[in-house]
Amino acid sequence: MTSFDSSPAPAVWRALLALAVVFMMLATTGWTAIRDQGGPRTALAAELAGWRKARIGAEALPAPDAAPTRLAAFFAAIGSARGKRLATDFPHVVGNLNGAPVALRYRANRHALAESLAAERRRVADADLTADGHHEAVRRMHRFQALMEPDRQILSFDPTGPGRVAEVFGDLDRAERVSVIVPGVDTNLLTFQKTARKYTAPVGMAQSLYASERAAAPRTRTAVIAWADYTSPVGVGMDSAIGRLAEDGAVRLGALTEALPGNSKIALFCHSYGSVVCGVAARRLPARVEDIAVAGSPGMRAESVAELGTTARVWATRDGDDWIQDVPHLAVGGLGHGEDPVTPEFGARIVSAERAIGHAGYFEPGTESVRNFAEIGVGSYEDISCAGDTDTCRSGIYGEDADQRA
Repeated sequence: MTSFDSSPAPAVWRALLALAVVFMMLATTGWTAIRDQGGPRTALAAELAGWRKARIGAEALPAPDAAPTRLAAFFAAIGSARGKRLATDFPHVVGNLNGAPVALRYRANRHALAESLAAERRRVADADLTADGHHEAVRRMHRFQALMEPDRQILSFDPTGPGRVAEVFGDLDRAERVSVIVPGVDTNLLTFQKTARKYTAPVGMAQSLYASERAAAPRTRTAVIAWADYTSPVGVGMDSAIGRLAEDGAVRLGALTEALPGNSKIALFCHSYGSVVCGVAARRLPARVEDIAVAGSPGMRAESVAELGTTARVWATRDGDDWIQDVPHLAVGGLGHGEDPVTPEFGARIVSAERAIGHAGYFEPGTESVRNFAEIGVGSYEDISCAGDTDTCRSGIYGEDADQRA
């Protein structure tokens, strides 16, 4: 008589055990759960409904998800005055339109932030709000106030739920090289910028990278985008071990890179779960994305650089005390993100992260990691320091890309 064992196969048990280790590591290393922050949920939806009905003369407005080239042509055709009117009437829409003029998006997002700030002030004054609700409303109010400071350039803004936002440092319209920072887990409006541990948040990361790029190449026109314009996983949970949110984020990242103005060369700097987003996005990115650098990566949902399907150079780094090195890199049944990008088998160019400390220390000023990121961002590949005191990470760059050195 044949017996049937209904228990999971050994490979499945190993996968489940590995995932248990992942979650334990996350739980003991400061990846805190941040619950849905609530907040305005109707402003964008209401504006979208109005946008679909609006006309300029007899012409309907283009679909918000139209190709960036179509949107750029539309705004060029209607002129500055009408564009500003649309930014005032539909700030949540115009502020997030890939293809709209950058300055117009900044203008629209100031209007959207002002509306959101007014809404939060009303919430703060609501006597029926719970203590937790009041605390959260005060935090959001302070965040909106900070984002509205005169020198800030907000490229995208959506206060829905935990919120999404992107900010530009430098002159994006005139930049020869643009760097985009793609952050990881628990990134939202309230964690976009921090006072304590400044360089662990997207704004601090971008400020540090921008300063390093200017020091590395003072004559090169650069811009850096702190890009928190995707919904990241919240704390410890299944979303951090699967690719669902990375898939959505990859679509948004691809749209951003397609829409950046001019013909600047683009480099992506992807931290932790952000490297999963970059890995998923890799094959759909435009050719102007010439470099993808990952730090503290749990995997890129690929087993090798070749599997990423990109022509971009792929760089990776991890410091010696980053706990993520102890997390099993696997991909079983949609769980896990695949091979470790710093292994020789993966095939990335491995750069030094000397003086970086821990999983969140890669953008600290004075670290080799942020200096190397800056050299990548400005295209000074000969000045990059490889891991292990070798020159292997620079091997073949100018032989393969001789036309780029000129």
